[in-house]
Amino acid sequence: MNLNREAFQRAAQLSDALADRWFAHVAATATEFGITTPQRLAAWIAQIGHESGGFTQLVESFNYRVDALKIFSRIPANMRDLLGRQSHERVVPIEQQMKIANLAYGGRYGNGDTNSGDGWRYRGRGLKQITFKHNYQDCGVALNVDLVAQPEILERDEYAARSAGWFWMTNGLNQLADEGDFVRITRVINGGLTGHPERQARWQIATDVLLV
Repeated sequence: MNLNREAFQRAAQLSDALADRWFAHVAATATEFGITTPQRLAAWIAQIGHESGGFTQLVESFNYRVDALKIFSRIPANMRDLLGRQSHERVVPIEQQMKIANLAYGGRYGNGDTNSGDGWRYRGRGLKQITFKHNYQDCGVALNVDLVAQPEILERDEYAARSAGWFWMTNGLNQLADEGDFVRITRVINGGLTGHPERQARWQIATDVLLV
């Protein structure tokens, strides 16, 4: 399927400005990584649309109030309370966001311990929100850029899109899209089913547009 700008805009529910910004990158990435059927495109656009807040957020935010910190099971309850007491403002100070990221992601998948800063350094980036040092390293090899030394490269639109295509293909999500198994796609991307109803609503819209 040759994706055109109008269909992409409607499938992803984007403004004119966002469609202009993203269409060329999304179309090129889809071709590069074999996301070339209506079923694959609909599922991919829906998932990366959700992950990126509608193609607007390329860096994971840790601007969490205390009541939201419970999603991070690795952060002890007493630490969540401490962070919460220090985070009463609507905008959590950057130092607090760094603490949350390092506690949540430290010591996992190639990241150093919580004192290394790797949790913050390799937080989610790109349209898929690539996370953890090991994933940055593997993605960088595939895209021929050094994402370990320069993780912020994934904040550039071209690489934000290509990293999402790389993850999709590498994890066999084209096949799951062919099978129509959107639930399993969500589990692979999210590790669970967080936000699945919203993802599925996006999928239905994209499917209606692209499978006409």
